[in-house]
Amino acid sequence: MMVSVLFKTWALMMGVLLLMIGNGLQSTLIGVRGSLENIDPSWMGYIMSAYFVGFLGGSKITPLFLMRVGHIRVFAALGSLTSAAFILYATFVDPVFWLLMRVVVGFCFSGLYVVAESWINDMSSNENRGKALSLYVIVQMTGIVTGQLLLNLADPGGYGLFVLISVLVSISFAPILLSVSPAPVFTSSRRMSLRELMAASPLGCVGIFLLGGIFSAFFGMASIYGAEKGLSVKEISWFLSSIFLGGMLMQYPVGWISDRMDRRTLIVAMTAIACVCALLGTTIGSSISLLVAVAFLLGSTTNPLYALLLAYTNDHLEAEQMASASGGLLFINGFGAMGGPIVVGYLINNMGPNGFFFFIAVLCAMICGYSLYRMARREAIAVEDTNSYVPLSAGATPVAVEIATEIAIEEIEQSEVEQ
Repeated sequence: MMVSVLFKTWALMMGVLLLMIGNGLQSTLIGVRGSLENIDPSWMGYIMSAYFVGFLGGSKITPLFLMRVGHIRVFAALGSLTSAAFILYATFVDPVFWLLMRVVVGFCFSGLYVVAESWINDMSSNENRGKALSLYVIVQMTGIVTGQLLLNLADPGGYGLFVLISVLVSISFAPILLSVSPAPVFTSSRRMSLRELMAASPLGCVGIFLLGGIFSAFFGMASIYGAEKGLSVKEISWFLSSIFLGGMLMQYPVGWISDRMDRRTLIVAMTAIACVCALLGTTIGSSISLLVAVAFLLGSTTNPLYALLLAYTNDHLEAEQMASASGGLLFINGFGAMGGPIVVGYLINNMGPNGFFFFIAVLCAMICGYSLYRMARREAIAVEDTNSYVPLSAGATPVAVEIATEIAIEEIEQSEVEQ
């Protein structure tokens, strides 16, 4: 089944892979280049945070563009802006300019993902939508990991890597825009109010908010941690790769386990392990092998939490509420992501590089502690009455979350029919 899905969507997946390689490389490259240019870590925190400001804005505004001018024009326009922005990074090395460019890049990538995911959803049927989303998540994570490794191809202090990112993004348009598939009709769901969401699943809301900070710290500030710690470019690429590789490999084992137990117990276990790993990270000296091992464990225990918390939230919603809840959860996650790099930047300034791991440890401890509190306040739902875990990246857009929600709803309806 997965092979047939790949055969049908290969052009889209190839385009997404190239986009993710470029996006994964750009975030790490900016962090390393910022250190080479002696830009203050606090300033870098604002610069990295700007990406998530743009990303959240793009997820809200892109649907309006899609309804006005269609998928193909929006994709081409956003892609062109993104490609140009990467060249401008190296041309004008200035913190304020970089901050503005990060907003633009975040906005554009959000829109590009929305368009690509809309096509993937439209090309999928009820029978293979889950396989298509799984393949999409694998392609995303593979692209991010590959992007980290490409950091070793050229000097981060020069133009070469910025040109490479621009080329990768430009090439990614070809397989998507030349695809024979027609552009889909875009639809979006009404968003459930935050008050309703909080009432339905306090743990889901609080957990996803804090997880936004963790994800943005990994995606935006891990390279700055490495540079401040004195790691070489090769070591920084290994460090970043291990974080995302761990997240990719553990998505499915975590999903299998979560469908067979109280999800809160699993959330407590994973965040407790992540907290301990982050604290261990603050004690590591110059051993790159230990640092990579800690990074792998952190990625393994934190990245799958997004899909796990989404599944837990859906367990407490009626099928007709799930689609409208997805937008609210994304807003909460994006709001948390905007603050993560800023806080980490200040911590690194005041505590040194270990401020990065300290931030991760505190947020993981908070999720763990709140999960234990909620376990004392609410009875567990019987395992047979829960919805299935659907793998999803922590940087998902509204379309990807709605696809995951559609899969959950379809499985509920199928279960009701079988009963």
